[in-house]
This record gives sequence, structure tokens and C-alpha cells, in this order.
Amino acid sequence: MQEKSKTEEVFLFYRTKRDEHSIILQHLKRHIHNTGSLRLLLIAGMIITLWFCRGYGVPVLVTAAVAFFIPFLILVVYHTKLFAKRAYEEGIINLCENELKALNYDFSAFDGAADQTDSQHPFSLDLDIFGEKSLFQSINRTVTSIGKIRLADWLKKPLSNRQDILSRQQAVKELHSKTVFRHDFYVAGEKQQNSDRDVRQLNELSSQTTHFSESVRWRLLIWLIPAAWILAIAALIWTDVPFGLFFVLFILGLTVANIHAKRITKLHQTVDRMNRLLSVYARLMEQIEHENFDSGILKNRQQALVSNNLTASKAVKKLSAIIGGLDQRFNMAAIVFNLLYLRDMRHVMQLEKWIKAHSGHFNAWFDTLAEIDAFCSLGSFAFNHPDYIYPSIADHYFEMEGSALGHPLIHRDTCVRNRINIPVNRYFLIVTGANMAGKSTYLRTVGVNFLFSCTGMPVYAESLTVYPAHLITSLRTADSLVSNESYFFAELKRLKMIIDRLNNGEELFIILDEILKGTNSVDKQKGSIALVKQLIKKGACGIIATHDLMLGSLADIFPEHVRNKRFEADITNDELSFTFQLRDGIAQNMNATFLMKRMGIFEDE
Repeated sequence: MQEKSKTEEVFLFYRTKRDEHSIILQHLKRHIHNTGSLRLLLIAGMIITLWFCRGYGVPVLVTAAVAFFIPFLILVVYHTKLFAKRAYEEGIINLCENELKALNYDFSAFDGAADQTDSQHPFSLDLDIFGEKSLFQSINRTVTSIGKIRLADWLKKPLSNRQDILSRQQAVKELHSKTVFRHDFYVAGEKQQNSDRDVRQLNELSSQTTHFSESVRWRLLIWLIPAAWILAIAALIWTDVPFGLFFVLFILGLTVANIHAKRITKLHQTVDRMNRLLSVYARLMEQIEHENFDSGILKNRQQALVSNNLTASKAVKKLSAIIGGLDQRFNMAAIVFNLLYLRDMRHVMQLEKWIKAHSGHFNAWFDTLAEIDAFCSLGSFAFNHPDYIYPSIADHYFEMEGSALGHPLIHRDTCVRNRINIPVNRYFLIVTGANMAGKSTYLRTVGVNFLFSCTGMPVYAESLTVYPAHLITSLRTADSLVSNESYFFAELKRLKMIIDRLNNGEELFIILDEILKGTNSVDKQKGSIALVKQLIKKGACGIIATHDLMLGSLADIFPEHVRNKRFEADITNDELSFTFQLRDGIAQNMNATFLMKRMGIFEDE
């Protein structure tokens, strides 16, 4: 009941915020309409006034025009600000609507990073980390491509150092409470369309070398060419000069302006259309710079944006303006100005000077932006799940002990929660049970909460203590037609990888489902028992789910290192039911034959 009330508070928060901003939006829309109408009235008034004053001379006409035009310009600026406010209100309302859907397990408004899916990864495919209706989609609130990549990396490469995890927990807890900052950050960046191309462009930009800005010849030419035009025009006004002089200047300007056109175009292609992206990034950086942080990670990241009276936001905003100027180089006016004062070369030299001045800070600035963006997602996840707890992080291998573990993607009203207890290394839980009884869901529940713990996130449990070992799973090994690899061979490669990592001294937490599924039952049983013996011998720990009840005999061979757990299929009055509750011992009931009979697939002889 307490858990439900906490979640209801989150629902209420988003509904209230949505409704409040909807009222503000309606006021803004009326204000925008009225301001637009007033602008039209000013134009109409100016036209009428000029018509009636047409016989009073130029000074009167100019005075009348200015009297109307100045308030018109003021209204234009004011109108633009109103549109910006409207966009903000619409962004907040849209976010609240999407969060309300997410609280009901509809994450479709957010990116699931399907491109990050990797069947060779130690656990991401098995635990449904990426893709539609994935864990990443439920967590992801990033608004930059670099932030999305950083968040994906955190989930693919969880932390293994206890202090690093605790530090990240502190940052997540702080951002959990900073709803205004997180929502403003999201709205400021959400409209920007991001792609992997953005990351490539940023990397290419940071690696550019200076050429023109250090050339004495070009530093002289950008002043000599416009000076020659000024002198020629002055000479035309005050003296008689042949018109051919202007033709010579035209040819000279055209030649100088285009002598390095290919190199300028190549540089322009590197930064093409980045001005909008960088403008958004500058705004996001500015928000980070002005926020008050307490946790060590966030403060350190913030300090990376400010050094020696230089703020990253101002520098990036200037870069955006330079690139915006380059993007206009093919406009007719820009082409003319390029002939008159080498406009393209001036922008290229400004870009090179910027890179030279800021290349030492560039990677740190965007690394900070990516990290804060990813942290905002974790903070939002923590806020949206007030019933989740922060796990304790053990300092010895191995320990995982917790109660009431649930899976984050299963609806809170139907999720059956279970316990976990692996107290030491050289320890395995052997989980037996019938089909559909809950074994695979249990393995994923344990794996996901272990992953969240090592990522610094809150977990779906009443209590949990974990040691941050390296997680590795084998739950849905797939064959590969491309590499001509059978299912069985793919599974063997997975198991070989586990043994190799253990031989290299890695501390692993292993989760396996149905070892050696691709071979016959006798061979499977023999191989499975041999594998478990080897894993125990090498000091590993984990969970193995199986239909093979013979694996339960390992508890007799290794009473200190193996515990049997089960999920039962209860058959009462010819009805099949599941509790999905983990119990002690080896499973007693199997349901394949029962279900086949019920479906008419199998009949008694």
C-alpha cells in the first residue's frame, strides 16, 4: 500500500505539472494572438498616417514612420520571446504526458537504442537492455547523441569499484531531487534531432589543424582586398578612373577568394549544419554552469565547463555563430561579400583560431555534457520509481543477498517478487522448475537488479546487497547463418569465454539458463554436471536454471557450494496454476505432458 501511494504521488506530480503548464500555455497563446494583432494594427496605422501626411513633407513622413516602426520592432522582439516561452511550455507538457505513459509501461516516446544491440555482449541481449520495450528505453531521457552513447556505455560496462558506485549513487540521488533542472535540461535539448553523425562531426572538428590563420600572406590579404575596393570606389567618386580597374579588381577578388575553395569546402563539410546543434549544446552547458551541485562527480564535471573566466557555453555559442556564417557561404549576398572582403576565408580563419584556442578544452566540455545528460536519465528513473531502494555494495567477493526483487519491466500490480541469497564465492543456486513457472524471469530479475546496482541506480527490491563482480549471462544464445555457426557451437563459445575469463583471474557473477540446450539429454546432463564442477573449482558463483532434475544432485556432492531452489507448477483438480514464488528444494511437478494433453497434442495409449 505504501509502495502504491509513493507511485501515485509521482502520477499526481506529472498530472499537476501538466495541468499547470497547460493553463500557462493557453494564456501565452492568447497573448501571442493579441501581440500579433497589435503588430498588424501598427502597420495599418502607419500606412494610414503616411497617407494622410503625404503632403506635409519628408521630415513629417519620416517622423511618423519612426513613431510606428520603433514600437513595431519592440513587439517583434517581444513576440519572438513569447514563441520561445510557448515552445518551452509545450515541451514541459509533452514530457509530462510521456512520463505518465511511461509510468504505465508505455515507453514508446523514448529511444530504445536498438543500434546498441549486440549478441556477443556478455549480458545485454539476454537482459533486454536495448531495443523496443527495453530497459534502456524505460531509463533513457537523454537529449544528445553523446549522452545517449554515454548512458548505453554505462549499462554495457557497469562499474566494478565499490567507491565509484557509491559516488555515482550520490549523483543520482541529487539529480533525483532536481526536477526543475532535469526538465528544463530535457526541454532545452529535446527538439534537437541527434544522430551518430553529430558524434563523428564533433570528433572531426576537434582534430582539425590550423592552416590559414597562421599564414602571414592570408592575414594580409583579408585586409588588402577590401582596402583595394574602398580605394577604388573613393577614386571613382573623387577622380576619373577607368572602369577597367573594377574589372581587374573583380578578377583579382574572384581568384583570391576561390584559390583554396576546395579546402574551404572540405572544412565546411566537416562542420556543415552544426550551428543549430552547437547552439543547443551551448544552452545545455549554460544550464549546467548555473546549477548548484553538491555531489563530487557533478561538481567536478561542472568545473570542467568553467576555467580562467572562460565558460564553455560562451565559447561553444561563438563556435555556433562562426559555423552559421560558413553555412551561408552560398547565398548570393555572401558570394558578393566574398569577392569584396574574402568572407569565406575570414570565417575559416575564425574557426581555426577557435579550434587553436579551445582544442585543449573541447573533449572535456562535451564529455561533461554527455555525462550530465546520462545522469539526468538516471535521476529521472530514480524519481519515477520512489519505491526502489539503493543497494548496499559489498567489499568482498562474493555476496548477493536481497528480498522482494522484482523486474522493472513487469507491471507493478502483477509483478511477483522473490529473494536471492548467494553468501560467498564458490556458490551456485540450481533452480529447477516446469515450463512457464518463472525460472527465466527470475534469472533476468536477478541479472537486471545486479546490473542496476553496479550502475549506481536504485533497484526494485526491499533490500539488496551486492558485490560488483563482472556479470555474464547465457540465456538466449543464438545461432548465426552469416558465420555458419550452429546454436550449439555458439553456446560452447559462450561457455569457453566464461572459463577463459575465470582463468584470467576475473571475478564473475554467472547466470545460465539450460546449459547445453543444443545436444541430447544424456550428453547434456553429463556436460552440465562437469561444467558446474569446474565453475565451483575455479571459485565462481552464480545461478543456473534447468529442467534437468539430476543437476539437483550436485547439492549432495557440494553441500557447501550448491543450493537447490525451485519454481513449481501446481496441478489441482486438473487445473494448472503458478505462484511464481521461489521455494527451497528440487521441483516436483512438470507440466509439458499435462499441457500437451489439454491441447490435444498428446494422448495416453
